[in-house]
Amino acid sequence: MSPTKKNTTQAPNLSKQEKRIAAQARQKQKNRIFMISTIALVVILFAGLFYLASRESGSSKTAEFDYSSMPRLGKEDAPIKLVEFGDFKCPACADFTRLIKPQIVEDYVDQGKAALYFVNMSFIGPDSTTASLAALSVYHQNNEEFWKFYDAIYANQGVEAEEWATKDFLVNLAKQEKLSIDYDLLSKDIENKTYADELEQDNDLANENKVSKTPSLFVNGEKVLDPFNYEAIKQVIESADKAVANP
Repeated sequence: MSPTKKNTTQAPNLSKQEKRIAAQARQKQKNRIFMISTIALVVILFAGLFYLASRESGSSKTAEFDYSSMPRLGKEDAPIKLVEFGDFKCPACADFTRLIKPQIVEDYVDQGKAALYFVNMSFIGPDSTTASLAALSVYHQNNEEFWKFYDAIYANQGVEAEEWATKDFLVNLAKQEKLSIDYDLLSKDIENKTYADELEQDNDLANENKVSKTPSLFVNGEKVLDPFNYEAIKQVIESADKAVANP
């Protein structure tokens, strides 16, 4: 009996050139897969960055403010309205007051082109609230003196982790700056939390406009992404000025 033949299929006997061509084809396929994966990863990365930038800017919707209820530096009818959100215990806010605010005042506020407004935020510590209540008391007594007090608090700012903005400190600071206000009323307003509801409204306003850090700056309702980039601030202001001139 002859041996049974097995039903097997043998691989073709490829030449060296054919093997090389096959290897090159496999490598090209790998390269295509790698390129497609890389492009997909880049697209995902840029989509993520765009999403974060959108969140950072808060919203494409222009913020709306009741400017009449805020401390104001400059002419009431100034066409450009800048709104700063700040916490008196915030070291970065003190830097903004020292480095950026003077340039805004010189270039725009003093020229009658813009007015600067302030919104109190109180999220760093309990004495953030105390400082804000004191500032609101001064504002309701005398808007011009508010800005002197504003500068004085930041110029004498204590360590962020320490509770330094006490009632006594703030009243004494107002006296030291010789503010034209009633110091006894200031003390009572702090102690009685006279403007607690107004401060809560300020904090609510920050939440409504997705303000999650201080300082934050808005120009005619448009949020400035970097409040420490003065050239960028100028561009937003000039753009807003053109929009007002050519509605």
